[in-house]
Amino acid sequence: MGAIIENVAGPLSRSQGEPNADLEARTLRRVTLRLIPFLMVCYVIAWLNRINLSFAALQMNRDLGLTASMYGLGAGLFFITYCLCEIPSNLLLHRLGARRWIARIMLSWGVIAMASAFVRGPTSFYVVRLLLGAAEAGFYPGVLYFLTLWFPKAHRGRVLGFFLASIAITGILGGPLSVALLTNMSGVAGLKGWQWMYLVEGAPAVILAPLVLLWLKDRPAMAPWLPDVERRWLQDRLDQEAREVTEVKNITPLRAISDPRVLLLAFTYFSNVCLINGITFFLPQIIHALGASTMQTGLIVAIPNLLALVVLIWWGRRSDARGERYGHAAFANLIGGLGLLAAMLIPDPVLKISAIAVSYAATLAFTAPFWAIPGGFLTAGAAASGIAAISAFGVTGGFIAPLVIGRLHDVTGDFRVGLGLDAGVAILATLIFFLAGRRQNAARA
Repeated sequence: MGAIIENVAGPLSRSQGEPNADLEARTLRRVTLRLIPFLMVCYVIAWLNRINLSFAALQMNRDLGLTASMYGLGAGLFFITYCLCEIPSNLLLHRLGARRWIARIMLSWGVIAMASAFVRGPTSFYVVRLLLGAAEAGFYPGVLYFLTLWFPKAHRGRVLGFFLASIAITGILGGPLSVALLTNMSGVAGLKGWQWMYLVEGAPAVILAPLVLLWLKDRPAMAPWLPDVERRWLQDRLDQEAREVTEVKNITPLRAISDPRVLLLAFTYFSNVCLINGITFFLPQIIHALGASTMQTGLIVAIPNLLALVVLIWWGRRSDARGERYGHAAFANLIGGLGLLAAMLIPDPVLKISAIAVSYAATLAFTAPFWAIPGGFLTAGAAASGIAAISAFGVTGGFIAPLVIGRLHDVTGDFRVGLGLDAGVAILATLIFFLAGRRQNAARA
């Protein structure tokens, strides 16, 4: 992973024509290799503990007597407490320091993820999902905010692309791993396969939490592993960018939450989260219903993620190279919605999976240019609260999408109705986002 990042980050980190080009390239390469692989591993674990529910459902729903509606409700409840705790968590991260707070988050979510193995029915299932959402709240927006403290604006698209590639990597590795635990561990020590899956996949978060304290520093000025000249250059560059934003418009943390640009981003992110979670939580069941075995399902689920891994990194780099965010984010989300809509209308299984793969890849590619936008007009506490507000409102889509899709499946016996509605919301939100983004770009010109 580090070799891939070094290969790509090296030449792309150079700002041609600037007197500090060599220093910039050398510094950002060092920072990228130090921070991004470690944060990627942490987010792989976070995402795995969020989505392994979709594989557990292949056994757990039957064992616990969960209907599609109950499953959808439980999947979505995670996002209720996640949403409620998002902004307070990010403000505490800003106040207490990223490394302390991220370590706390990982420890608490790891313990609760492992506790998911011992749910006994719908009620305990709902309670654990609520607790898991509260425990994990703040990790994703916290890392996004943390990256704004380490990388200049011009480099954030590709850096975010690498970090968010963790989602695709989780899909590639997580499916086969989860399925292997489901099928091979069932009956060991009197536990079902899905119980072992929760225990094994939750443990790494608990183990890594103390390492966060050792590996991360809150800002470049505190990093002993950076040579003095690189440390001073990077901190000065970031401080200068922060001053430029503040001089244009000084936004307080409270005002950031109600800023029209933040609200626009939050609504758009909501549609993207609906797409991601609509595909993530129900794709294994859709594939299984097409006649695939449990093991085949785990392998087929990896296909959309393989495509997403390539597209996400490429799209983030392209956004940086063009210096453009709104159009890149809008195009990706639009293709995500259209691809999912096409998949719901195509009867052929191979073409259906292909359309879902394109939809999922585009949906994830949206995230790299999108999350580079708020750091361009928010700094310090305003960035912490603004990014958290976008994430908090957006992740309500993680509650609404599984609940609606599960309910419509129980009523109609078909996942296509709910997923088609999901796609329609994304297409509408993207058009609004693109038009508003064009007006904002024109106003700055």
